Amino acid sequence: MSSGNLDFDQFRAFLEKACGILLGANKQYLVSSRLNKLMAQHGITTLGELVQRMQSAPRSGLREQVVDAMTTNETLWFRDTYPFEVLKKRLLPEMIKTFPGQRLRIWSAACSSGQEPYSLSMSIDEFEKSNIGQLRGGVQIVATDLSPSMLANCKTGEYDSLAIGRGLSPDRLNRYFDVKAPGRWQVKPAIKSRVEFRPLNLLDSYAGLGKFDIVFCRNVLIYFSAEVKRDILTRMHATLKPGGYLVLGASEALNGLPELFQMVQCSPGIIYKVK
Repeated sequence: MSSGNLDFDQFRAFLEKACGILLGANKQYLVSSRLNKLMAQHGITTLGELVQRMQSAPRSGLREQVVDAMTTNETLWFRDTYPFEVLKKRLLPEMIKTFPGQRLRIWSAACSSGQEPYSLSMSIDEFEKSNIGQLRGGVQIVATDLSPSMLANCKTGEYDSLAIGRGLSPDRLNRYFDVKAPGRWQVKPAIKSRVEFRPLNLLDSYAGLGKFDIVFCRNVLIYFSAEVKRDILTRMHATLKPGGYLVLGASEALNGLPELFQMVQCSPGIIYKVK
């Protein structure tokens, strides 16, 4: 095996240990495209040297920069559409009936650049406007991500025209955003105030998050091994209140764990109810 392949295998092992991501054997190009600039800044020429540097100087901040670069993803507003419709038409009415007057809590796990939690907050606003007075306890959305740079951007609530163009209708743009500068928009305070952003590695403990009525964990489990995925879902189940729901990505299925979750058909889409 060439030294380049050995270096790549070393890096794959590092990434899986650091954040659970299983990198395919054919992803050298992805790694290069995401790390070339960072490696050049640190005067590092090979992945083997990069891994060695991270191990020998764990407090240098390099490890965090590498994980940040490898896990940063742009996403869409109202991605796949149906989860947000299910929230408004099924989940919120059911929660209001089951827990009248209580504050509802939603976890947006691996929230990336913030589109999912802000889309959830807009959906809740739309529900409130057509169901006045029903959500008496309000809703808190806790959005977590591994990437410090992503969270910093999320907290500003500012997006450029490229990000705005990914799935946001002109109507929602007008209703829920203020013009910050030419080509830049900011989420309105009423939508922002419902969302709290927190740093979290999904491999770490969820104990500090509290209990939730609904967990959105979409389009992230595909990056983990079956064992890690099972562990994450088991621990997410523990964060959900009795009668709570888990929402996965459109291409993800909950294989196994029948003792924890019951599949619910929503046509379109599938969600999972806590047993």
